[in-house]
Amino acid sequence: MKAIAEAPSKAIITGEHFVVHGAWALAAALPRRVRVEVVESAHPTVVSNRMPSTGTLGRPILGVVESMAKEFSFSPNLSVSVISDVPEGAGLGSSASTMVATASAVARFHSLDLQPPDIFRYSMVGEKEVHGRPSGVDAAACTFGGVVLFKPGSTPRAISLKGQRSLIVAFSGRKRRTKHQIRRVAEVKDTLPSFFGSLTEAASEVSLMAAEKLAGGEMRSLGRMMSFNHAVLSTIGVSNRPLDRLVDLALSLGAYGAKLTGAGGGGSIVAVAPGRKEKSIVSGLTERGFEAFRADIPVKGVKSWLDR
Repeated sequence: MKAIAEAPSKAIITGEHFVVHGAWALAAALPRRVRVEVVESAHPTVVSNRMPSTGTLGRPILGVVESMAKEFSFSPNLSVSVISDVPEGAGLGSSASTMVATASAVARFHSLDLQPPDIFRYSMVGEKEVHGRPSGVDAAACTFGGVVLFKPGSTPRAISLKGQRSLIVAFSGRKRRTKHQIRRVAEVKDTLPSFFGSLTEAASEVSLMAAEKLAGGEMRSLGRMMSFNHAVLSTIGVSNRPLDRLVDLALSLGAYGAKLTGAGGGGSIVAVAPGRKEKSIVSGLTERGFEAFRADIPVKGVKSWLDR
């Protein structure tokens, strides 16, 4: 018997980094997915199409399995196979998607009647090992799907969209380490606590307003907020010249707004644009050597099933 789960990737539209310190962030699940297959094994193992079993996610994946095994009193001797369509280190939630899919597949394998909040909680065991101090916004988007407003300690708020929306995502080609970027922002907070506190409050307000604009289809206004958010993230040191140039390129090609998404220091940008220009913007980014795609949202969250 095999249990299978698939979880979407994600993009943070506004509020990354500040969400770690208590601000609201707005995130959307993306159609690129991670698939996890679980079968019984003589001992715990992890294999992946993107990493060796000793790779950066191997130990955290086993941590998720072990935490669930301990709580529900079953053997952790499972083989976990990861098939990912999400590039690692790109700011698109590859680790969160993997941890969410792992928790969901293990729950399905052992016939555990777990709800999305439970899957989220177990996925965070692995996320904490990967990132040190994650906010949970990535795992929330990958678990619940759709578009969510997330704040640590609060119930995620689902944002209802009337009709489909589209995001443009482009990978800079430079991987980054989220844990390092989180530490860098924490140093800014320690050095300039009052200034950082004011920025955190402002970032939270921007996320709430951005959710309203996205829900209402006011994409031009949303784009302006995103570009402003990028400038703030650059101010606290998590952007860099390649990301700034990629944002500028997206804007020059006709996007309403663009910003880094995720930890920064590399990774990807996310942009919104007029529907008539989306195809040409993606083509323009691709022609210049960037991996770019249009992502239609909303996208459903994690799902799992048995293959007998």
